[in-house]
Amino acid sequence: MSAAESFCRSGFARFVNSPAGRIARLVVGVGLIGWGYTQLTTGTGLALIVVGLVPLVAGAFDLCLISALLGGPISGARIRGPKP
Repeated sequence: MSAAESFCRSGFARFVNSPAGRIARLVVGVGLIGWGYTQLTTGTGLALIVVGLVPLVAGAFDLCLISALLGGPISGARIRGPKP
């Protein structure tokens, strides 16, 4: 079993790609962007905003970037779908 298949079958992958996991990613993304906005006078503010965009976009578009990095499907729907 490859690392991507192993990840897709894990409980963490099931949570991250569930509706609750997507909401959690959206909340984390908005939180990081908000924190970055309050820190705009420092160099880390812009970095926090950029980093916050990653989970925000992934949650909004049902993407699983961890699976993609491991060579698996990027679509949350494909991860949740029937397993062969």
